[in-house]
Amino acid sequence: MKPVFAVIFLLCLVFSSSLFEVTMAASGFCDSKCSVRCSKAGIKDRCLKYCGICCEKCKCVPSGTYGNKHECPCYRDMKNSKGKPKCP
Repeated sequence: MKPVFAVIFLLCLVFSSSLFEVTMAASGFCDSKCSVRCSKAGIKDRCLKYCGICCEKCKCVPSGTYGNKHECPCYRDMKNSKGKPKCP
C-alpha cells in the first residue's frame, strides 16, 4: 500500500507544479504587455494595476501605448462602476 501512496503523492506534486508554471507564465505575459501599454502613462502605477486586471480576465492587451482596443474586444468592453472604460 505504501508504494501506491508514494506514486499518487508524486503524481499530485508533478501536476500541481505544472499548474503553477502555467499561472506564472500568464502573469509574465500580462506584466510584459502592460509595461509596454503603460510606458507613457502619467500615473503608471494605476495604469499597471488596471491593465493587469483586464489582461488576467481577457488574456490579451492591445498593442501600443494608446488606442488599438479593437484588437481585444473584451479589454475594450470592460467598464468600471461608473460606466467608463476600466482598461487603459
